[in-house]
Amino acid sequence: MSKKKPSRITARLPRGFVDRGPGEIRAFDGMIAKIREVYDQYGFDPVETPLFEYTEALGKFLPDTDRPNAGVFSLQDDDEQWMSLRYDLTAPLARYFAENYNDLPKPYRSYRVGYVFRNEKPGPGRFRQFMQFDADTVGAPGPAADAEMCMMMADVMDALGLEGKYVIRVNNRKVLDGVLEVTGVEGGDQRLTVMRALDKLDKFGIAGVEELLGAGRKDQSGDFTPGAALKPWQISTIIKFIGVKPGEKLGEFVGGFLSEMVEKSELLRSGFSELGEMQALFDAAGYGADRIKIDPSVVRGLEYYTGPVFEAELTFPVTNEKGQEVVFGSVGGGGRYDGLVSRFRPEPVPATGFSIGVSRLAQALKLTGNLDTGTDRGPVVVVVQDKDQIASYQAMVAELRQAGIRAEMFLGNPKNMGKQFAYADQRNAPAVIIEGSDEREKGEIQIKDLIAGKRASEEIEDNAAWRAERPGQFAVKRTELVAAIEKLIAEQEAEGN
Repeated sequence: MSKKKPSRITARLPRGFVDRGPGEIRAFDGMIAKIREVYDQYGFDPVETPLFEYTEALGKFLPDTDRPNAGVFSLQDDDEQWMSLRYDLTAPLARYFAENYNDLPKPYRSYRVGYVFRNEKPGPGRFRQFMQFDADTVGAPGPAADAEMCMMMADVMDALGLEGKYVIRVNNRKVLDGVLEVTGVEGGDQRLTVMRALDKLDKFGIAGVEELLGAGRKDQSGDFTPGAALKPWQISTIIKFIGVKPGEKLGEFVGGFLSEMVEKSELLRSGFSELGEMQALFDAAGYGADRIKIDPSVVRGLEYYTGPVFEAELTFPVTNEKGQEVVFGSVGGGGRYDGLVSRFRPEPVPATGFSIGVSRLAQALKLTGNLDTGTDRGPVVVVVQDKDQIASYQAMVAELRQAGIRAEMFLGNPKNMGKQFAYADQRNAPAVIIEGSDEREKGEIQIKDLIAGKRASEEIEDNAAWRAERPGQFAVKRTELVAAIEKLIAEQEAEGN
């Protein structure tokens, strides 16, 4: 009777998620350290909230969904309470501030970095798990707090080496709300549909937004998105508004047909007044229009924004999946959300902040040559020739580590020396340490320079010549181990290896 073959699980990554290797992790760590340094300079402090929140605490603020449980990953606790993985870092901050209200300074300035989750259809560049890095000021009501956020975003871009390759674009949701008020756009679902449509301007262009403001839009796959069903004159007015060219000064932004609308809406007047205050602060602090500018096309899709909104846009060209040359686009943004914390407390709590998309920003830095992946050098590997000398090999590793050198002893099957050297090559080790009985009797060790060995192997084709020249391998006194390795690594670094 034949034995039944064991059933094995297929190793596969869930759709919309990615694995990260050491190079990417080091790059993220280096980038985050530079961002954190700017936040610290501005007087912000770190805080960490859990991945899960009660679903009711998150609310229904996602730009592409109406229902609390749609768009998020949720589960029911044993006490029948619904919990969800956070979809951003702002809603958890609102809960944290409200829960610790009496103990926190006001205004409260904090930053957070971590993964967020979206339960939505994955696609190119669209993931279900991604990292964000946020900074927020809670308890500051004036435009000065919003202006500071924009200036801090600009300083972050500079710190990452993106000078001249970005612009912080600024608008005010009160201005947009005023335009919708004047054009007779209703609240509720229709307004939400309009906001979502306008937030797709960078993705679909003016023509696509017009379709979403009207009957709807069908994409290349045949999927149809219902529109806001606005009248033609409403659509043309809104399109005319978002089509206004970003002005270097606020007066250019308000000019033209908008001046007539301002007379009809208190929201418009309030929004423009706040933008004027922010512009004055940018001018006073020396942030010119090449770094921060007023731009009416900035919308921000999240429903909880109540005042100024801003985006960090990278302006250098890239080629998209269709082979077209386009600007890289947004790598982060935010705005004022005065109502979010007040969901938890009776008193009004103003707040403003922004979020950086870490993965997208890393992609941009890679394209511009500003992504520092750190060293890809592996550890020095001490090979094992004699099993009864494990303690001696481990002592070498300890000495190297105490000197600040990455090192490890080979822990696999030591029978095959060739496999140990192959392992060291795969680990990108700068060198291997060899101590057999002959070396031990002489009080020596052999050091094999793997970088020099690889280079020599490309030049030496004759196997006899290879053995005769023993490329990159030399003996030193056992007591000189650390000094010899330090010297070797320094030489490799000087040669760019």
